[in-house]
Amino acid sequence: MGDIRQSLLPRDVLSAAKELLYHLDIYICNMVQSGRQPPQVDSKTLDLIEEFILHTPKDRNAPVRRMSALQELQLLEIMCSCFQEQSRDTVRQLMFSALFNLQGNQADESRMALLSKLVSMAVAVGRVPILECAATWLQRTHRVYCVRLAQVLVDDYCSMVPGSGPTLHNIHSASPRFCCQFITAVTTLYDLTSDELTPPMELLQMIVSWIQDDPRLVLITFLNSPLSGSQPISSLDVTPLGGLIRWCIKAPLAYRRDKKQTNNGSSDGEPDAARLFSALHLSVLQVFMLLPNILNEKGLFGRLALLQMESVAALASDLSRLLDQADKHTHAATSDTHAASQLALDRLAQALQVAMASGALLCSREDLRAICSRLPHNNLLQLVLSGPVMYYNNIHTPPLTYSPHAAHSPIPTLPPHAPHTPLAAHPAPHAQYPAQPFMTGMPFPFRPGH
Repeated sequence: MGDIRQSLLPRDVLSAAKELLYHLDIYICNMVQSGRQPPQVDSKTLDLIEEFILHTPKDRNAPVRRMSALQELQLLEIMCSCFQEQSRDTVRQLMFSALFNLQGNQADESRMALLSKLVSMAVAVGRVPILECAATWLQRTHRVYCVRLAQVLVDDYCSMVPGSGPTLHNIHSASPRFCCQFITAVTTLYDLTSDELTPPMELLQMIVSWIQDDPRLVLITFLNSPLSGSQPISSLDVTPLGGLIRWCIKAPLAYRRDKKQTNNGSSDGEPDAARLFSALHLSVLQVFMLLPNILNEKGLFGRLALLQMESVAALASDLSRLLDQADKHTHAATSDTHAASQLALDRLAQALQVAMASGALLCSREDLRAICSRLPHNNLLQLVLSGPVMYYNNIHTPPLTYSPHAAHSPIPTLPPHAPHTPLAAHPAPHAQYPAQPFMTGMPFPFRPGH
């Protein structure tokens, strides 16, 4: 395609970009049809994209071309139509990669800016092909850039434009793959270490609603996408389970920090947050309960960990720090602080128990004790740390050298919902926080008494 540059130079910026997209589509279609393996866009074509679409030419002497806001909007509409009209997914994915795969050069900032606007528009107008391509991009890209894209969408639909939340909510039905990757990205972004990194209430409500409607949603990337051995270690986790657990466990303490007290002594917005995080915690535990059948069918139970020990260790460290801060700086009553602390520890214990029993977390009892050694006493956590961790059916099979980014065979389908054993409510330490369920149906060698 390098020979079309001279024909693009005399054109205005919008016309040149439109013409290049047209030729790019033809070029990739011919490449796919020829059967070239692996299909790869050449460097000259990437240079044209940077010059005429991203407006960052490699030649410093070349004139800098800029689009007006109206022209940029028109380009986004043209790109939406281009992806919508292309019927072959392989061609769409290759075109999206050519446009937006990061190259480690000065054009990457322009790539991210254009990508963020395109995906935001695709959410607004329901362009599923672009959302599907963006889901693949989120799987393959460094997490730093993934959370930047997620931040733009949260700003656009949960902060800047009041009442636009329902538009973002629709991605659940439009593109479950993108929705799963979006949840993973926002749980990476919002780690509850500060008020700025605490998820907005509207986003939290949205995610709780999605997972309650379809618990399998958070497993879509893991189940339906073949993971290549070359997947970068810096990419997002394969599922958002680790991030969601972090939210639920840290929430009782993080949502109390720096909140204004109302006349009745509770924090503004805290009851709603408590209810939502309680519902989210139950939903995440139910997702873990789907895993044994899936892993057993593939012969991976006890060999493949979806929840990494490094993540659990980091969570325990964060929780220890939050508990210390709550003891030293809280202005609330001592009983309230103790209740919030015990609720966080209860949730940690429940998550560890169910994750181990479901085969999502592979570790020894000694490892867990070491990780949780700095945490204060909690009855439920003590039971989990004291009892036998798990006896795997294939205990004599060596564990896979697996991380969320390592290679494994894709699991094409998810089995139908298994009937859930009724859950017995574990008594909450304080009435302000809803009771947390203890998973009675899990094959665990002990159960705390009530």
